[in-house]
Amino acid sequence: MANTKSAEKAARQMVRRTQINKSRTSRMRAFVRKVEEAIDSGNKDAAKAAMAAAEPILMRSAQKRVMHKRAASRKISRLTARLKAMP
Repeated sequence: MANTKSAEKAARQMVRRTQINKSRTSRMRAFVRKVEEAIDSGNKDAAKAAMAAAEPILMRSAQKRVMHKRAASRKISRLTARLKAMP
């Protein structure tokens, strides 16, 4: 338990930040899932549109420290490679 006023405030902030980060993580995963589903279905146009929507979300997640910037870049790179490999 927090012993000082500053520790109590830090605990409150942590709870608030955790909720925000969970929301951002969930949103990011949903966008990535849409890209993966479009790729799996074989619909290249839908996959491109989903990727165009997902890429800024992934980079924003990295910018907000929800995920590491290299992890975001790696995810984008791998999804783009899968998209290009589509017939």
